[in-house]
Amino acid sequence: MLSLSMEKVSKEELIRKSKIPGLNALKMHAFYQGKMQVMPRCQISSYDDFSIWYSPGVATPCKEIHKNKDKVYDYTSKWNYVAIVSDGSRVLGLGNIGPEASLPVMEGKALLFKYLGGVDAFPLSIGTNNCCNADQIIEFVKMIQPTFGGINLEDISNPKCFTILDKLRADPEIKIPVWHDDQQGTACVVLSGLINSLKIVGKKKNTIKIVFNGIGAANFGIYRLLKADGFNIENSIFVDSTGILYKDRPDLNCPDNYKCEVVEISNKEQISGDCGDALDGADVLISSSIPGPNIIKKDWISKMADDAIVFVLANPIPEIFPWDAHEAGATIVATGRSDFPNQVNNSLCFPGIFRGALDVRASTITDEMCIAASHSLADLVYEIEGCFIETCILPTMAYEDVFIKQAVAAGLKAIEQNIAKKKLSEQELYDKTRAIIDGSHSQYESLMKNGLIPKFTDYVK
Repeated sequence: MLSLSMEKVSKEELIRKSKIPGLNALKMHAFYQGKMQVMPRCQISSYDDFSIWYSPGVATPCKEIHKNKDKVYDYTSKWNYVAIVSDGSRVLGLGNIGPEASLPVMEGKALLFKYLGGVDAFPLSIGTNNCCNADQIIEFVKMIQPTFGGINLEDISNPKCFTILDKLRADPEIKIPVWHDDQQGTACVVLSGLINSLKIVGKKKNTIKIVFNGIGAANFGIYRLLKADGFNIENSIFVDSTGILYKDRPDLNCPDNYKCEVVEISNKEQISGDCGDALDGADVLISSSIPGPNIIKKDWISKMADDAIVFVLANPIPEIFPWDAHEAGATIVATGRSDFPNQVNNSLCFPGIFRGALDVRASTITDEMCIAASHSLADLVYEIEGCFIETCILPTMAYEDVFIKQAVAAGLKAIEQNIAKKKLSEQELYDKTRAIIDGSHSQYESLMKNGLIPKFTDYVK
């Protein structure tokens, strides 16, 4: 049987297949009762060891940290702790479901952190429904800073997610990296895919016309990172559910609307209309909107420039089926699905970037670190036989060097920018990252082999 990437299938069939992981998940989540647990890092050979790991011996490292707070990285696991903070107000595909219902997602994120990046991440779903506001989440992050080496903000509604990230990154009291994966993680992977797509079709980032369909957290983060990497945003047009963004659009209420940031620097001809009007002559479409199909029309794609690049990222169904986009004239099509070519998955970026930031004890994750990691990810396609073609613009998570190379790139950039407390060479960073990630894989394999993680085989067929 042909894979979904090689055949046209109906919307109903795609929806049926997209439900299978959820049916499996319900059984397996109940069986395992969660995805993460806390395990010791130290050896325990006898009960006498507790006099070292706890009282009275533990008082000695406590006193050393009291004299020099940086010693907390030497005597505790802070160096590898990341908090995954969410209020459950904008869970992907589910909306405002609250902190309790968001916890399976945050545990899943912690699992990806640990397996892919060797990071000890803790899910922290906070607040109650319709709470918390931006200032409360900012204060919460500041209060937990002593325990964690980094913060991953997750599934927080806009516009408060923008306010939280920007204020925390600019706050001089915050000494650890703060990252919003819905913005920065997606942006890193899109940038990587776009770098390779432009090389394949022979176009330049400073001359292309990009249409951004949707202006939520994902596309807002993508726009910011592309701008930082030298893309000419003046040539871009942004579209929301009402239509094209332009300066005199009455419902924007500038300058109080976060969308006004892009209005000031885009759509230089100040056109109005819908996404179809925006796509006339466009080189690239980046759509992060609502599930399709037929959100993006074939005749819209047909109006794009030759060798058009189409990123339609809605899940579970992209805004237009890839075969329809190709038939309408698109050369490269990327989606959020793993069963189509060119999957854009933010899990390709965040474990490696955090690994690099933690390994050099970076005080923040800069745009330049993200860009370095993105270019590192893009370069990996040259190492994969048969890749760097229209249907292979990105490596997959299975390629072993994906996270190691990004960690090294991000760590070296942090050192270059003088925001790293540990100065390691490229080889030292590579060796350290590989040892940590390989160790994480070995732990899982050992636990499964010895039955400490029991086997579950009752999958839904």
